[in-house]
Amino acid sequence: MVKIGLIRCEKNEKTCPLTSCLKSLKTSADGFSVHGNTELAGVFTCRCPGDGLVEMAKIMKSKGAEAIYFCTCLFAHKENSKWINGSGFCKNIDALMEQTATESGLPCIKGTAHLPDNYNVEIIQGNIKGFDHAR
Repeated sequence: MVKIGLIRCEKNEKTCPLTSCLKSLKTSADGFSVHGNTELAGVFTCRCPGDGLVEMAKIMKSKGAEAIYFCTCLFAHKENSKWINGSGFCKNIDALMEQTATESGLPCIKGTAHLPDNYNVEIIQGNIKGFDHAR
């Protein structure tokens, strides 16, 4: 079992209770299928422009998180009941994930629930050695 930290966006915190993300986590579906069996270590809300994000990841690491997942709404948007890659809430998601992975030592995974069609989950390894994302 892999303990994960979950990062959501402040722009969606008042309209999304993370229901789909938590259901996908529980059933190891969508983005969480990368690890198979996962357990939640914690959830944080990222506030623009990403201030404190690395510290959030380090706190989750101290609580047992072995990977950080970034919610799909950060990089994708819903259009006609379908999720489309691009135009999500965060224009700097890739740079923020890279910085978080590098400075926290935790792999960062882009995508949780309701993934866009033909989307392959992206993993940024950071500086952690020996991490097997196919556990």
